Amino acid sequence: MKKLVKIVIIFGVLLIVFVAGAIVILPRFINVQKYKPEIEKKVTDATGRPFTLGGNINLSLFPWIGVRLTDLHLGNPEGFSRKDFVSVKSFEVRVKLLPLLSRRVEIKKFVLVEPRMVLEKNKKGRKNWEGIGKHAAAPGKKVAKKNAKKKTPSKGPGIKSLKVGEFAIRNASLLYLDDVAGTKKEISNFNLSLKNVSLNRPVELAFSALFNGKPVSLVGKLGPIGSMPPAGSIPVDLKLRAFDELKASLKGKVSGVAGKQYQMSFNVEPFSLKKILKELGSGESIKTSDPKALEKLALHFKVDGNTRRLSITGGSFILDDSRLDFALTAVNSKRPDITFSFDLDHIDLDRYLPPKSASEEGQGNAGSGSTVVPGKSPAADYSMLRKIKIDGIAKVGKLKVSGARIHDLVVKVKGSRGVFRIDPMLAQLYQGKVNSVATLDVRKKSPAVQLRLNASGIKVAPLLKDVINKDFLEGTVRVNAVITTVGDNAYSAKKNLNGKGLLLFTDGAIVGFDLPGMVRNIKATFGLEQRKKQKPKTDFSELRLPFTITGGVFKTDGAILKSPVLRVLASGTANLVTEVLNFRIEPKFVATLKGQGDEKKRSGVLVPVLVTGTFSSPKFRPDLAGMFKQQLKGGIPEPSQIKEMIGGKKGKKEGGKSKSIEEKSKGLLKSLPFGK
Repeated sequence: MKKLVKIVIIFGVLLIVFVAGAIVILPRFINVQKYKPEIEKKVTDATGRPFTLGGNINLSLFPWIGVRLTDLHLGNPEGFSRKDFVSVKSFEVRVKLLPLLSRRVEIKKFVLVEPRMVLEKNKKGRKNWEGIGKHAAAPGKKVAKKNAKKKTPSKGPGIKSLKVGEFAIRNASLLYLDDVAGTKKEISNFNLSLKNVSLNRPVELAFSALFNGKPVSLVGKLGPIGSMPPAGSIPVDLKLRAFDELKASLKGKVSGVAGKQYQMSFNVEPFSLKKILKELGSGESIKTSDPKALEKLALHFKVDGNTRRLSITGGSFILDDSRLDFALTAVNSKRPDITFSFDLDHIDLDRYLPPKSASEEGQGNAGSGSTVVPGKSPAADYSMLRKIKIDGIAKVGKLKVSGARIHDLVVKVKGSRGVFRIDPMLAQLYQGKVNSVATLDVRKKSPAVQLRLNASGIKVAPLLKDVINKDFLEGTVRVNAVITTVGDNAYSAKKNLNGKGLLLFTDGAIVGFDLPGMVRNIKATFGLEQRKKQKPKTDFSELRLPFTITGGVFKTDGAILKSPVLRVLASGTANLVTEVLNFRIEPKFVATLKGQGDEKKRSGVLVPVLVTGTFSSPKFRPDLAGMFKQQLKGGIPEPSQIKEMIGGKKGKKEGGKSKSIEEKSKGLLKSLPFGK
């Protein structure tokens, strides 16, 4: 029996020695190079691209399983400027054999030298990365894959230990060519190395590259992992540097398989966004009204979460001289639940708008008033808004937008399943207050909006000066309105606009013409006498403008201006879609001018005004027919009255030319603020 055991042991040892010797010796006697054509054919068939192995194949089996390949080339299809899609100077990997039997992984070397990839879009719009592998797919394989049963991954024991001697990617490059746009971008000198790779020590990571000649680097430590798969938390400490401008860091820990739990602190030091965008090749298109805008950005926040929940705390975002503090929580489910709070100290949004053209500079902040032309645009997707639930509040200390200055803005948003309500929306501006409520409903194809606007105590003159750079109205305004609309673009929103409301101006003045002066001196009014150099204006105690909006058409029937001298009535429509005007303005005297330095009763004729045309090009003309019809109701006027009305039969000559009543009336109308 002992002899048999000895024989078995001796036979086993001899077998092991024989196998080991064969593993070591056989690669020296077997010509691996003869398999190169077959390998090249297999790769070519699999990718649909020509593949070549220019160098030799070096193979080892013991004690290290290893392979070394050199001069690899995966070609481009026809029609592209570069011959190779991917090329590699050399690739080498060596793994120790015997430790694998006890679930210990020892990698001596994993080195990739000078891999190069060229992504190209040719002049015909074709991309060289499209269609790889299409020629290799056989119909039978597709069916088999479709009908094959899914195999559940085995949950066997993990790796006991991991050790990597050398892991490196050296001098890699990526070139992107767009022949249509004529652009070229390149990442070169790409180097990545991992040191101290094991389960029990932190892995040192070092990455560096040049993006269009500008340096980018990432360094730091990951781990230790502890076990495979990871059972505990994995520390993360990374630092990013880019273009000699951007500095960012990420520090924290990741726990569980695939980072199921994470706690991170993210920090970006102040940098210039314009410089970064310029390095990325898009900086030339970023132009702002303020050339110094986007020169300082910084970001910091802490994030804590898992696969179901995300929480951001301690957030701060700096944009030039503005600071935003924020916090956010999101629960990831079939119906995401988001809560947030934003607190912005101040911001001037006008700084970040594109620079104005010469014509816009002349118009101040006013728009061009061009008619909106309906056009087809892709329908917006509101499916996500129909799923999420939102509850948040946003505050802004000081805000400037379109010239208007607002402070103490508070917006509270709450909603779910496609219906969101802003209640309240509070703001203070120009010594007045705004308290409004808005609703957004996206349950249907097009969003529906309802706005209840309440404002009071707002000083009109500084508001108009800041927003449209005009000075034609003074006083305090109160606004009460309810407005609704449906549509996902400007045209449809205007077309479906409906509502009603009241604009009430008190204790103000219309700047640009002096109605009391016109009454006292009608000759000066019609240009028959030199006017005073002092800027004229008409004081009023009340300007009331009730209105309705139906299908995008603004209408008023009872607008009235009350002044010590006369009353001005207005009625008509303004089509917000076609931007067409149709108004009639009718002035009427009060009984006397007492309080204005004149005790004489007035019974003269004032000319009604018809306002037509468009928003961008309004037209004004006197309603002479209406004027005479009104006078005939009270009897035929005396010839002296008619002469006084028109300033004489022929009119006074100016510069050798006679001025008709229509020309004089037009001159008067041009002096009105809305005629400028």
